[in-house]
Amino acid sequence: MKRRSFVQTAVSASAVGSVGGHALAGSGRQTSAASRVPFAMDANKVTFFTDAVTRPVNVMVVADTHLYTDDERGKPYHEFSGRMAKAYNTTTHFETGQPTNPEKSFQAALARANSNEVDLLALVGDIFSFPSEAAIDWVSQQLESVDMPWLYIAGNHDWHYEGMEGSLEQLRADWIERRLKPMYQDHHPLMAAYDILGIRFLAIDNSHYQILPQQLEFFRAQVRSGVPLVLLVHIPLYAPGRPMGFGCGHPKWGAATDRNYKIERRPKWPDTGHTQTTIDFHREVFDAESNQLLGIFAGHIHRQSLDVVNGVPQFVTNANAYGAYMDVHFVPRT
Repeated sequence: MKRRSFVQTAVSASAVGSVGGHALAGSGRQTSAASRVPFAMDANKVTFFTDAVTRPVNVMVVADTHLYTDDERGKPYHEFSGRMAKAYNTTTHFETGQPTNPEKSFQAALARANSNEVDLLALVGDIFSFPSEAAIDWVSQQLESVDMPWLYIAGNHDWHYEGMEGSLEQLRADWIERRLKPMYQDHHPLMAAYDILGIRFLAIDNSHYQILPQQLEFFRAQVRSGVPLVLLVHIPLYAPGRPMGFGCGHPKWGAATDRNYKIERRPKWPDTGHTQTTIDFHREVFDAESNQLLGIFAGHIHRQSLDVVNGVPQFVTNANAYGAYMDVHFVPRT
């Protein structure tokens, strides 16, 4: 997407907050221009200008690779993996338009991270199309080649064998323990903080659209710390005017708007909608001062987007299954 058309789309969809320190029409908490951390966005490159760092800090955000590799160990689960095993076998590269596939795209992202002096590689969910042992082993081996710290949070497909009985929360817990655990490098799988050169990156798993009480308390504690923060989630937080893909905190999220539960063979979203904890999390994230919560990064919708709510920008990266990624740079403000 060309830069000008992208920015126009993002602004009209959000209509609140600020872009690069310039106010947009809207409602909600008003922050002064001096307190906002300015940023710029050009294609899939984001640059923050902040006093939080003393030298440039480079981050690569990767989401939605949707690796489907499987082997003999996966045969007992073919009933549950069949649809997603066929979903991304061949894809089209987001820049070149040439055929590619998830494995090539993931390897290319890692190679780019190694060659561009990246300080943190953030894998923000749906790296896998289902929790295949073969795919998880392959990714673990690939990550041994990277020269920088990396983190991982799960997406809604990473732990989901479609049609398997159980609540979403229980299935997530089961498959994190049974398969995904090595991806967390001994960090808590649902909430973890990673300090990188003056910035604290918060990885919070919202892959079943909801936030748990302990996750909300974790976020509150991080805000109280006063450390400059970046929030990483898989499912984007709702921004005004956005559809159900921005489902964490969406006011209409619930059984009446769940169109995909039959296709994905999972429990229907609850009639009561979001928990109060999820609503509180959404409100408190966008009430955070924008000079402390620098931004939010997410995946899930397979399209690049930008919204600014109460001065806090949320960036969504296009899918790595199509070769996409997001380059994020934090540079000292001069």
